[in-house]
Amino acid sequence: MIKIGVLGAGHLGKIHIREIKNIPEFELIGFYDPNPDTAAFAEKEYNVPSFDSIESLLNEVDAIDIVTPTLSHYECAKKAIEAGKHFFVEKPLTNTVVEAEELVNLVNASNLKAQVGHVERFNPAFIEAQKFNLHPMFIEGHRLAEFKPRGTDVSVVLDLMIHDIDIILSIVDSPVALISASGLPVISDNIDIANARIEFENGCVANLTASRVSLKTERKLRIFQKNAYITIDFFKKELNVFQMREMEEDEDITDKMVIDPGEGKTKKEIIYNAPQPGNVNAIHRELECFADAILNDKTPPVSIEDGYKSLKLAHAILDKMEALMLKSSLH
Repeated sequence: MIKIGVLGAGHLGKIHIREIKNIPEFELIGFYDPNPDTAAFAEKEYNVPSFDSIESLLNEVDAIDIVTPTLSHYECAKKAIEAGKHFFVEKPLTNTVVEAEELVNLVNASNLKAQVGHVERFNPAFIEAQKFNLHPMFIEGHRLAEFKPRGTDVSVVLDLMIHDIDIILSIVDSPVALISASGLPVISDNIDIANARIEFENGCVANLTASRVSLKTERKLRIFQKNAYITIDFFKKELNVFQMREMEEDEDITDKMVIDPGEGKTKKEIIYNAPQPGNVNAIHRELECFADAILNDKTPPVSIEDGYKSLKLAHAILDKMEALMLKSSLH
């Protein structure tokens, strides 16, 4: 059994505390939160001891779950590494690429397991979609949310778009060739709405939009590839798959959706699937995988290198946006 502690008992921290208590491989030793009111509530609500410092909690555990604001991820993770503790850290890995690079080097020089909380990798709709031989050549993503003050300490790129950045980097097996991006602050002091076009060396293009100033919630990814169109709804956990296959010349077309390109070309049948993804609690599952990585000496399914790559691309997108905003302000 792994003795684990949680850093942060805010909105997401409370969810992590609850899920960890239901994972047999973990023994939840306690948590630390610097806000006395938050700590008192969580201690009473979940019957879990509250510690008075990060260091005192680290002394009692084998692993730590970092669910603090992004700006403190680096400091918390570094303390965990220095104490020789495995750690799970919510996305984004850190606030800056330099911080992330240092953590990657420190983890690689140790025997510690480090997992980054890109929870959409464990979304049942995405898990089901991977059964359909994904080789995307065009991807369109929309991740829209109503405005909430929580998360505005960073831009919408690091808050929301990074989910889709991580997903596309996990399914597009090619280096990034070119980035175009624009975005602007609307309500907060950071960028609240953003669009990025990412071109890969293999010809795949991803067009991502993220907004936290929308009137509705939407988390959709549309994938186009040879003979297939796949839509993943991360919010509703739904999957729709349209595939095409070439038909035999004398094949019966009754009750089939058929495309006839004419001029003697082979007819194609459109095959529609709406698989029912399993009822997976994504946060529970990612934490189970973290335990499995520690107990069985495995690379976590979302490694610290994965978190670093997503963060690096997110910052490259931000750099493009900031350059464009600076250019606009000079005119």
